[in-house]
Amino acid sequence: MNLYPAIDLKDGDCVRLLRGEMAAATVFNNDPAAQARSFQDAGCQWLHLVDLNGAIEGRPVNGDAVAAILQALTIPVQLGGGIRDENTALTWLEAGINRVIIGTFALRQPDLVADMCRRHPGRIAIGIDGRDGRVAVEGWVEQSDVPVIDLARHFEGAGAAAIIYTDIDRDGAMQGHNVTATAQLADAISTPVIASGGVTNLDDLTALKAAAADIAGGGIEGVIVGRALYDGAFDVAAALKALGGEG
Repeated sequence: MNLYPAIDLKDGDCVRLLRGEMAAATVFNNDPAAQARSFQDAGCQWLHLVDLNGAIEGRPVNGDAVAAILQALTIPVQLGGGIRDENTALTWLEAGINRVIIGTFALRQPDLVADMCRRHPGRIAIGIDGRDGRVAVEGWVEQSDVPVIDLARHFEGAGAAAIIYTDIDRDGAMQGHNVTATAQLADAISTPVIASGGVTNLDDLTALKAAAADIAGGGIEGVIVGRALYDGAFDVAAALKALGGEG
């Protein structure tokens, strides 16, 4: 199972939010490129980036920080936040991002995004952020009536790289990952699922790995970890070991 250390960008800094609230941001590093290098040096094989300002404004905002990170790394990077049309997605892919994450746009125009996945197989992940089983969009400030599982099923067979599922109520709160909800989603679809939100300790990682072992099809491909790494709940080496030694 892959470990995706997370860097959330706000105003050029590396931050973490509490339950998606921009006003509840904690700055962990004002040099995101240095933070990214530290994850690579520790053995990570992927990096997860989010342009938080972009998610709110609906357009790329932290481009300079992203460019600095790409220049500093040799490992692949996936990026989400503010990607609301195909041109923006292609701009990021051409800039060196290996995989773009589409969230709000996937809910607004699912057929178009499914077609994009077919045209760019393996380069587009669908970000589904859930609260009480429903999809939240626009940087988590707007709640829809669409069930998480219904939106995920719309991209079955379209060539999406993964469904990145975040339980908003757990994100940044250090209350433990919602393994049950993630496993239920992964068991219901064939597209690989990347778990996100609320990872607090190594028990969350071992529980996710155990749940993945019981799921056929795509299963749980990886897990995004942010605050637990920054707060020192565990380090990258321990996380990689808990997930089976893979980056």
